[in-house]
Amino acid sequence: MDGTGLLLLAAAMLAAGLLAGFVAGLLGVGGGIVVVPVLFQAFTMLDVDPAVRMHLAVGTSLATIIPTGLRSARAHQRRGAVDMELLRAWGVPVLLGVLLGSALSSVVGGDVLSGVFAVVALVVAVQMAVFGPQAKLADQLPGQPAKSLMAGVIGTISAMMGIGGGTLSVPILSLFNYPIRYAVGTASAIGLIIAVPGTAGFVIAGWGAAGLPPLSVGYVNLLAFAVIVPTTILTAPLGAKAAHTIPQRALRLSFAAFLFITSLRMFYGIAAS
Repeated sequence: MDGTGLLLLAAAMLAAGLLAGFVAGLLGVGGGIVVVPVLFQAFTMLDVDPAVRMHLAVGTSLATIIPTGLRSARAHQRRGAVDMELLRAWGVPVLLGVLLGSALSSVVGGDVLSGVFAVVALVVAVQMAVFGPQAKLADQLPGQPAKSLMAGVIGTISAMMGIGGGTLSVPILSLFNYPIRYAVGTASAIGLIIAVPGTAGFVIAGWGAAGLPPLSVGYVNLLAFAVIVPTTILTAPLGAKAAHTIPQRALRLSFAAFLFITSLRMFYGIAAS
């Protein structure tokens, strides 16, 4: 990739960061669920090797969650919205799940990662569009070992999707009548448990891989990281501000539509490959 290619890559990452930050702030979701598909499309447009596109999108997304997740977790902790008891109960199982997810990601093809993302995105889209935040499975979280198993699954899937704690943790906790304020705050801390070892795993797995774009360390692109982090921090508050002017139902349906289209696009890509 020459100088022009690098400029195109930087421009694509700038657009990805601006969009991801705004949508994350607008909808109150983790940026990873937006960053991964946007990065994947950007790498596709830049003709990055198909064998590494999804791995690169997932690994880079996990890396961006580290600084943004740290900032978010600290803010929620200052407001007393991080449930330290739940975090201690879930910490080790989530970590073990991340290690499993990272190991699986290192041996499966990009189509498998795309398939995992597509399936979960479709499930989340249906949950947001059909059931809404009022849906409940039980009045409280289950006991052990179900609680630890739940945390492990969240860690495994999140690592394979390149997302933080919010996308899966918040709706799952809400299904068990967990207060939304503590669900969001605790999920921000869970995101760090996912992102740090997950990023390390993707760096190691992609070390020396063929077909990576310039400025990549394993499956983490440093140019994308350097551009996306500040832009998401810049635009997330703008999205949050805009959210107060748009009906929540319309927001949920809009994001559900985005996830549905993203899911179909990834399924189509898998079928066409």
